[in-house]
This record gives sequence, structure tokens and C-alpha cells, in this order.
Amino acid sequence: MSDIPWQKSSYSTQGDNDCIELGRYSGALLLRESDEPDVISAADSLRVQALLLAVKHGTFGRLG
Repeated sequence: MSDIPWQKSSYSTQGDNDCIELGRYSGALLLRESDEPDVISAADSLRVQALLLAVKHGTFGRLG
């Protein structure tokens, strides 16, 4: 899986290692945190879309 092109959010600055990255492999969307690149979660596009909408709407509260 090392050949997967990972995409960071446009809100992430260069060199910043605190972001979620998205990739695609065999039809699944992959998610990982940039400071732990070996830990990868896979989901279908509908589940990722639901996660992103929940985050945007503040479902998980304010973290940090």
C-alpha cells in the first residue's frame, strides 16, 4: 500500500503533521492520520461522506 497517493486537506500547512489524509485503494476510501501513517482505516464513500458532514455540523463537539 505504499504506492497510494495520499491527499491532505487544503487547510493543512506544509510540514504540518496533524491532519487526516485520504487515499483510494481497490474501490475503498482510506483514511489515516499523518503522524501515524501505518494506521489506516477503510470505508465506502457514503460512510466517509457521513463522517465529514458530522464533523462539519459539530456532532462530535469541539476537540482540543
